[in-house]
Amino acid sequence: MTSKAIEFKPQRSVVALPATEWNALAAANPFVDWHFLSALEVHHCVGQRSGWLPCPATHADPDGKLQCAAPAYLKYHSHGEFVFDWAWARAAEGAGLGWYPKLLVGAPFSPVPGPRLLGADRHPEAALKLVQALQDQVDDGGLSSAAVNFCSEIDAQVLQQAGWLRRFDWQFHWHNAGYRDFEDFLSRLQRKARKNIRAERRKVAQQGWQIRWVEGPDLSERELVLVERCYLSTFGLYGNRPSLNLAFFRQVARSFGAKFLVCIASRDQRDRACAVFWRNNTHLYGRYWGSLEDTRDLHFEVCYYQGIEYCLANGLSWFEPGAQGEHKIRRGFLPVRTHSFHYIRHPGLRRAIARYLHAESQALMQYRDQLERLNPFAE
Repeated sequence: MTSKAIEFKPQRSVVALPATEWNALAAANPFVDWHFLSALEVHHCVGQRSGWLPCPATHADPDGKLQCAAPAYLKYHSHGEFVFDWAWARAAEGAGLGWYPKLLVGAPFSPVPGPRLLGADRHPEAALKLVQALQDQVDDGGLSSAAVNFCSEIDAQVLQQAGWLRRFDWQFHWHNAGYRDFEDFLSRLQRKARKNIRAERRKVAQQGWQIRWVEGPDLSERELVLVERCYLSTFGLYGNRPSLNLAFFRQVARSFGAKFLVCIASRDQRDRACAVFWRNNTHLYGRYWGSLEDTRDLHFEVCYYQGIEYCLANGLSWFEPGAQGEHKIRRGFLPVRTHSFHYIRHPGLRRAIARYLHAESQALMQYRDQLERLNPFAE
């Protein structure tokens, strides 16, 4: 059974936990920040109706101060996770085992690597106890599984020690190698990549697009409405179910201040597209692109090139523009490994998934070799 220092209660709220103590463990990652997670709860982006039931797990010291915490959710579907387990769910259902509900530790709707066992860097023993508590919750509650998605390397060490199954994938991130400016960055690329980027940017300028960045405190209500409309347009385009709403964007704009930004594109004095960004002292994170009209070239400008320029102007080291997309490579975003870990309660299903992960990892390493051929920095 779990230690008395550990609390793990379904329908428990992040909002009820001390924000200062939680954020002291969060390593400045905005997607596990108390303000991000609590805004999701307060504005019903997560909760019973959404299929994301908050049940954060915490480990406290003898004085009751948080030493380790995990943003955990009981999940009744697999939407919004970006570590796809649909095949596992079908296999479990086909064997009569069931897959839902399951337990997930992650940042809802945000495939952004970062800490998930908050405080594991300072309190690895507490983190290991927290992992055991997650495992006990699966076993005692009759759940199918638990997953920790997009975790940090420090988390990975703890989860590997606990014997969880490891899975990996690739994302595409941009690294600031000390470039003086955007032209200096372009100069490091192969001629074809450099030519294509310049052509894309030139098209945007010729079409009359104007770009501006607006920080959270300066966003008007009209601009926040644009953010929601653009966000909804992207989900509508692909037939997906949106999870965020205007009230959420309004709150995070206030609570994150200058660390929440929107890059807005306008033409003929009308705002028509935008992308949302978060930042900390080292990273820029691109999220939630949307447009009210067909703007192919504009997408690359707002989501990639403007972000690179922002990093160069503000001394940021890394730019993570989101999940998936080989097309990012020729624009200077190179493959970076991401990690998830999985605990499967049923022994037979666990063995089958372990075999699957072994085969998948071999295929992903071959895929990585293929991606290297697209490297625009290669000699």
